[in-house]
Amino acid sequence: MTKALDGIRILDFTHVQSGPTCTQLLGWFGADVIKVERPGVGDITRGQLMDVPNADALYFTMLNHNKRSITLDTKNKTGKDVLERLIKNCDVLVENFGPGVLDRMGFTWEKIHALNPRMIVASIKGFGPGPYEDCKVYENVAQCTGGAASTTGFRDGLPLVTGAQIGDSGTGLHLALGIVTALFQRTVTGKGQKVTCAMQDGVLNLCRVKLRDQQRLAHGPLREYSQFGDGIAFGDAVPRAGNDSGGGQPGRILKCKGWEKDPDAYIYFITQAPVWEKICDVIGEPTWKTDPNYAKPPARLPRLNEIFARIEQWTMSKTKFEAMDILNEFDIPCGPILSMKELAEDKSLRETGTVVEVDHPKRGKYLSVGNPIKMSDSPTDVTRSPLLGEHTDEILMQVLGYSTAEVATIKASGATEAPKKPA
Repeated sequence: MTKALDGIRILDFTHVQSGPTCTQLLGWFGADVIKVERPGVGDITRGQLMDVPNADALYFTMLNHNKRSITLDTKNKTGKDVLERLIKNCDVLVENFGPGVLDRMGFTWEKIHALNPRMIVASIKGFGPGPYEDCKVYENVAQCTGGAASTTGFRDGLPLVTGAQIGDSGTGLHLALGIVTALFQRTVTGKGQKVTCAMQDGVLNLCRVKLRDQQRLAHGPLREYSQFGDGIAFGDAVPRAGNDSGGGQPGRILKCKGWEKDPDAYIYFITQAPVWEKICDVIGEPTWKTDPNYAKPPARLPRLNEIFARIEQWTMSKTKFEAMDILNEFDIPCGPILSMKELAEDKSLRETGTVVEVDHPKRGKYLSVGNPIKMSDSPTDVTRSPLLGEHTDEILMQVLGYSTAEVATIKASGATEAPKKPA
């Protein structure tokens, strides 16, 4: 079996998280990802949040699997010559520099397109065109400006950001789809194009159900929100709704046995209408099946707090896994709150390649996420992240066709190596 992106070469100018998420995914699908890094420095995350001395941090290793690293000083004349040759030999250039950085390097879209008309230039920015387009953005800023924070948390508390990196990694996933789509269109047009994804746009796309609720709010209260059952009036914007379900079926996080000591002894429980009668039987409230105050979904909406309090009495008598086993027998939607420790130790996730163990020459074995997208005819092998500049000679000779003597000249120019510090 071949890999889906075999034969596609990616020129990876990304750093930190959003861009590397995108290029790592392309690498998992078989693309040859050439990560360009500053000599002697590399991606800043190599040294951020280090836990093992003299080894790349997990922040870097977990975002840069399946890549080759070349060090290149693009301010150096020889380095620029090498970069031009790379552009001519690659299919996609991916970057998440600050606004205007690529242009200031001398590599505008027009220049890149002239060097390689088939090249796709893919960029992640904080904002699209508008008043903030020149502003830098980081993960939590994207969550705040994309609508996630204002709708996350409890209504009487601060806005909250989520632990899921929907700003960085979420935007990287969006960009990967844009790149693959542009590659497909190129098979028809023969030409490359620009692909851009703004972090604000990516977060808002993931918050679409809240934009849905903003429009519903103009026609009356959001009856499935617990706020409605509490008799609290709605304002003119979608409120924070705690752990209420964002879908059409009411849901909450409920305590399970052991919650007093275990911060993750909880289960998410959804009162899906088609299984309401089964829910009533399981929790010991059979009369609710015919009681007009509980039998139909519209009647239940003002009483959701009471209903979930009663369900919680039942869940507190079971561990989260016992509750899940019982509820699944009746097709009642639920899910335990799984800690990172539990996920790391989950055998089924190891078997599917969702969690992988990788061996690194300097830090030893570590866990990482694997490819979340499974394809029957495109297997994924997760290979370790590259050491800084590990593949410089290999790329210069095998990809760009330089001779051994030419490689020596390039190195002597300082284009690929950090300046020597004075003794």
